Amino acid sequence: MHLIDAARNGKTLMNINRILVTGRLYKDIEGIIKERAESRNREFLFLPEDEVDEEKLKWADAYVGFKPVDNFSFYNMKWIHSLGAGVDSFILNRKWQDGILLTRTICSFGEKISEYCISYMLADAQKHHIFSCQQKEKLWQMHTPKGLFGQNVLILGTGQIAQEVAKRLSVFGCSVFGISASGKAKKYFNEVVTIDNMGALNIKIDWIISTLPHTKSTENMINGDFLNKFNDVGFINVGRGTTLDEEALLKAIGKRKIRIAVLDVFKEEPLSSASKLWGKREITITPHIAAITSPEEAVECFLSTLQQLEQDKIDLVNLVDIRRGY
Repeated sequence: MHLIDAARNGKTLMNINRILVTGRLYKDIEGIIKERAESRNREFLFLPEDEVDEEKLKWADAYVGFKPVDNFSFYNMKWIHSLGAGVDSFILNRKWQDGILLTRTICSFGEKISEYCISYMLADAQKHHIFSCQQKEKLWQMHTPKGLFGQNVLILGTGQIAQEVAKRLSVFGCSVFGISASGKAKKYFNEVVTIDNMGALNIKIDWIISTLPHTKSTENMINGDFLNKFNDVGFINVGRGTTLDEEALLKAIGKRKIRIAVLDVFKEEPLSSASKLWGKREITITPHIAAITSPEEAVECFLSTLQQLEQDKIDLVNLVDIRRGY
């Protein structure tokens, strides 16, 4: 709420007339907005990131993109909207200017990430890798598949995406537990605790799924001390790569603390060809594709947020708390 109050005491939320749109989807967004005639009574600039100069930034009331351009500064802006779910690139190592709102894209990320996670969990339970290898060798050898029913899943973070993952895992009969900063109970979770109180769960965890955002408090949170608390678990990271100590993961795999890992996010993206992660049989690597923003979804969330801001609504579900970083 403090951000809305700050905005009211400073720059008005109304009359957002000059909107700068950049990033990899700028052309697609331009086409959709013009088709819907949403540009009437407003001025838009649709530009690639390398064409956003100081003059364009000073011109804008609002900035829309996946990340700030290299020469980014707030200037006269009232509102910044991230085309992705993550906002760390806007917040970290930047002094935020009072009175400016930051929102993020919320669309089908939860559904997409749920399907991503469940697909790899099912593939593991049904022993897809084993049977694929046997087929190549023309080997007929039985292995008994398992189900997800009865498995215990620990989700790091309990935000909107995590809640959707928990909801869908519950359908498969999983027991879902969560770790959050507050330890506050959330729907679809059997129990939620803080990381310091994780021992209170006192259960055997089968899978760990990280949906953590990148904040100062989550950097390298998934480290050796954390991973060594488990034995023979599966690990999926669909949050942010900066939350994982990659060397600690490799050591945990070597000690069978982690038996299989599915990684969609990394500290360095694209992942360097020199990374040790590539060569590990136990690790599956995907190039940050668990939940890709479609142009249509990006426009829908952006325009919906714009409409709510201009109506002076204060209950935005995608409003970012700058102090918390998400």
